[in-house]
Amino acid sequence: MHEENMKRFALDLPQGEAFNSTDAEQQRLLRLKKRRKLWLSVHLWLGLLLGFFLTVFGVTGSILVFYEEIDNVLNADLRTVQASAQGEAAYRSIAEIQSAAIAAMPSQAKLKFVNYPADTASSYRLGFAVPTAVEDETDEWQVHVNPYTAQVLGTHLIKKAEDMFPSALIPFVFRLHFALLSGEIGGIIVGIMGVILLFSVLTGLIVWWPLTGNWRRVLTIKSRASAERFNHDLHQTSGFYTFPVLFVVLLSGVYMNLPDQFMALVKQLSPGTQGFMDSPHSLPAVGKQPIDLALALSIVRSRYPEGRIDWLSFPEGEVGVYRISIINVQELSRFWSERQVSIDQYNGTILKVQDPTTRATAGQTFVEWQWPLHSGRAFGWTGRILVFLSGLACPVLFITGLLRWLQKRRAKLHRHIV
Repeated sequence: MHEENMKRFALDLPQGEAFNSTDAEQQRLLRLKKRRKLWLSVHLWLGLLLGFFLTVFGVTGSILVFYEEIDNVLNADLRTVQASAQGEAAYRSIAEIQSAAIAAMPSQAKLKFVNYPADTASSYRLGFAVPTAVEDETDEWQVHVNPYTAQVLGTHLIKKAEDMFPSALIPFVFRLHFALLSGEIGGIIVGIMGVILLFSVLTGLIVWWPLTGNWRRVLTIKSRASAERFNHDLHQTSGFYTFPVLFVVLLSGVYMNLPDQFMALVKQLSPGTQGFMDSPHSLPAVGKQPIDLALALSIVRSRYPEGRIDWLSFPEGEVGVYRISIINVQELSRFWSERQVSIDQYNGTILKVQDPTTRATAGQTFVEWQWPLHSGRAFGWTGRILVFLSGLACPVLFITGLLRWLQKRRAKLHRHIV
């Protein structure tokens, strides 16, 4: 259609003008093709260098979208209980649940978090750090407790301090996804890779853009095409259709792996923004002991009774805070209905509340959307499925891109031989 319009336009002009117009258009296309060739080279080498890692991040990310469901299946004996007709009303108190779990662990074990039952047929999951003979080294354990009877269903070793990798599947996948099993340094490296991969997917969009306006060719896979053409079309279309989700997931991943650097940029663009890492601090008082978990939870629920408790985390150190997550809060955004409350561990003062109604700046809104978007939970099952599919598209992009490079390489070598 574009070429026909050019011809029709040329017939309406004097011969010299028609020639000049066509010549100018051809020159413009040549410049664009030359520029695209440069972007293609950049996209190619970024893909070859980081495509394998993109595959790892994508596949592990797809698994983690449904980590709770997978973990429930793998540990059904620990995670599943007989549901009560009364539902949550029949749950034993959090103090009883906590006491039962502590009794199942060594006396020196430190309780780190409590995950509430996902539904009325699930158990409580409490995470502990158990000190070892090596200073500052701990084993990671989880204790599962029946919410209706406060009986311990079992304990689960997640990772021994001396082991390089976790023994449980989901923690292993999480550490592989977040840090390539390399701890803090690995997390930084993955964050840097995320920045480069953002640039890679942007160059892919530039290369995909049709210079002659033939949109059908770049939006579909040609039927009855050769293997080479099918591979090319599959790479092109899968990249385009997953681009929006893949870009968002990569960007949010950079935030979670490089929070300080990410927030420094956001705060420049939106002063006053606070990030997840900008946590408030408790004020230690001489001779005053921290309040217990039951009281901390009671304070929060008396202020915010709506929704369902999802998880609780314990204070880290003398200035740490209790953090309590409440989900399914109907008065909040229908796309993301979580409220996180931080309270002083000594006097129970509510220090910070994070939810869609407390966002003071555009940057705050942007930052607080990162985790919901990364996990796909911002849009319920639709969001989770989209993130799941975008993760599975990563190995497709890597393999088809690699095959395309090998095809061109063989063709180039063949021309040189001939």
